[in-house]
Amino acid sequence: MITRSLSKVIDDVSRHFPVVLLTGPRQVGKTTLMQELAKDREYVTLDDLEQRKLAIQDPKLFLQSHKTPILIDEVQYAPELFSYIKIEADKNKRNGDFWLTGSQKFHLMRNVSESLAGRVAIIDMLGISQAELQGRYDLPFLPNLKWISEVKENKPSVLDASDVFKVIYRGCFPKLHSDSDLKNEIFYSSYLQTYIERDVRSFLKVGYELKFLTFIKVIAARTGQLLNSADIARDTEIDLKTVQAWISILEASGIIKLLYPYHNNLSKRLIRAPKIYFLDTGLCCYLVGWDSHITLMNSQMAGNILETYVFAEILKSYWNNGLNPNIYFYRDKEQKEIDFIIEKNETLYPIEVKKTATPSNVKLQFDVLTKLGKQVGEGALICFYNELLPISEKVFSVPVSYI
Repeated sequence: MITRSLSKVIDDVSRHFPVVLLTGPRQVGKTTLMQELAKDREYVTLDDLEQRKLAIQDPKLFLQSHKTPILIDEVQYAPELFSYIKIEADKNKRNGDFWLTGSQKFHLMRNVSESLAGRVAIIDMLGISQAELQGRYDLPFLPNLKWISEVKENKPSVLDASDVFKVIYRGCFPKLHSDSDLKNEIFYSSYLQTYIERDVRSFLKVGYELKFLTFIKVIAARTGQLLNSADIARDTEIDLKTVQAWISILEASGIIKLLYPYHNNLSKRLIRAPKIYFLDTGLCCYLVGWDSHITLMNSQMAGNILETYVFAEILKSYWNNGLNPNIYFYRDKEQKEIDFIIEKNETLYPIEVKKTATPSNVKLQFDVLTKLGKQVGEGALICFYNELLPISEKVFSVPVSYI
């Protein structure tokens, strides 16, 4: 069993809020994690149609039928519960009474914000992180001396390019790491079918399932690139309004994340469009059609997929600590670009990702940030060089497997 970093966060926030809501894509391990932590807590899942029917038709009786503390799984199926959970939380005034999980964030958040504002801690969860696979705790990535010192103490594994691309190709769903014989094609085919049938079908026009499948494949082929809705509309033969709606569905259900460019009042000439990133590289690889990590590593998209992987790992390193990073990218109309910028305490930390094991050959453009009027902190070149290495006064080469 892989230890999940979020265990500490859930225990901590449960001491301060009456309701804890764990959200994330299907099959990332939400239920498994919560059941491990639940101990004496009663468990009920709304995948059980009888329980779901009761929760929808008589939510008050449903809550009377189950004692707190309670774990309610797949709570998005009964939004009627939220108002009654609020009443119970206000009446009992006990932190940690209600633990909830849900996979359909586009359903969940509207009802949660309306009913449980101020009473609920919302925690986002993704698949297994690189740190978790290595048996170490996630550290929020920031390329400064403090992080470098801490990551050295954690003794991360050093992986070469082939090993990293094996992880990228496999993806981060727990099932794929607990069952080494399970083939990617079988798992991801089933996953897509379940996702479309259970999560997005109600948002699609009748007969649009095949178009949506084409759409998600087109998005996968654009991971790590600027969002160009007109090109996507042309390639999928749908209108711009539908592209925007379906992008929102993918983001709300944890399949992709849009990364926005950094800008301020001093940066008039920056690109404004966001970039698209898949949050599970294994699913992305399946959709694009690669049949092995070798073909992936040698493909023209290898750089974009590596960048996608690093972005997801940076995101996990924060989310797994209950934090949200202020992360952006930089690109201007002179084609100067930086893959990622993390802003913390009014300081910008630039990050570049390259498929290379020779960091000295990479020309970085971190100096463009000086014109933005903010302090610029240490930077990182994330690559396949096998150890932490200072490559200039304020820039470190960081192995991909250290993130």
